[in-house]
Amino acid sequence: MNSPPSRRKKAASPASTDSTSAASSANEDISQQEDPGSATITVTAVEVPELTEEEQRDRLHLERRVERAFFEAGKALTELRDRRLYRSTHKTFEDYCRDRFGHSRQQSNYLIAAAGVYENLTTIGCQNVANENLTTNGSQILPTSERQVRPMTKLEPQEQQEVWLRAVELAGGKVPTGRIVKDAVQRIMERTRVPNTYQLGEVCQILAKDNPELRGKGGCWGIVSQVNEFSCTVKTWNGEYTVGLQHLKSYNYLPAECEQMREISDRINRVYSSGLEESVQRFLESLGKLNRAYLTALEEKLLSLLEAEIAN
Repeated sequence: MNSPPSRRKKAASPASTDSTSAASSANEDISQQEDPGSATITVTAVEVPELTEEEQRDRLHLERRVERAFFEAGKALTELRDRRLYRSTHKTFEDYCRDRFGHSRQQSNYLIAAAGVYENLTTIGCQNVANENLTTNGSQILPTSERQVRPMTKLEPQEQQEVWLRAVELAGGKVPTGRIVKDAVQRIMERTRVPNTYQLGEVCQILAKDNPELRGKGGCWGIVSQVNEFSCTVKTWNGEYTVGLQHLKSYNYLPAECEQMREISDRINRVYSSGLEESVQRFLESLGKLNRAYLTALEEKLLSLLEAEIAN
């Protein structure tokens, strides 16, 4: 008769023995305390390597480059536009920006205007700071994106500085968001609100200074076709534009002179087209910048000749 297999004691491995001993020891330590819930558990801290001085300098330098990216882009676009460095491949700056950078002329204008605001803000107590340091630093907080300064582009330089300092204050001493800047601008506008005294049919000159959206329209005259709270819609010889009050200047013409200018505007508008010879376009554009309420005899003759030519 087969005898039942004998039960062998399973040998404990060294690791098992060690873990069991450690657990027993821990239990004994906890059980010996009056309040087990107050047992102290030691956690080994993960060491975070410190940056060397050179790495710290590199990090700060790269951070400043990121913060200044929109400023550098705006300055570069300004030079490309003003020196017409696009002319070997494109007829217009707008076409160049679209093909080369994939964005509209308006986007380029935003960057160009933002660069001007950024440069203006660096004058608030940072005249003696090296060019590389014109960014967010211990002595001054400056914008880090185009969106943050866009609401300020239509303000006067002194107002831009005032708005930015107020926005930084509202942000708790940090770089403010575009929304905070916009709110600060609105407060300035409400404080400096002036009544709109322009009237329908009034002839005004467009002042394009510090407003990239009016580029090419500076000096042009227009006739007020709509009066808004803070702006007027003016009809020029080549279209209608909504212009802020700070960018308009009345010629103070008499009613008869305003009517005469309206007739001249309509006549230019009827004959002008992009298909005309460049010299003819330039002539009509010059009429769109007259600072008098009449045409000379030669101007009248040339315009009448063009009207007859177009009619045929």
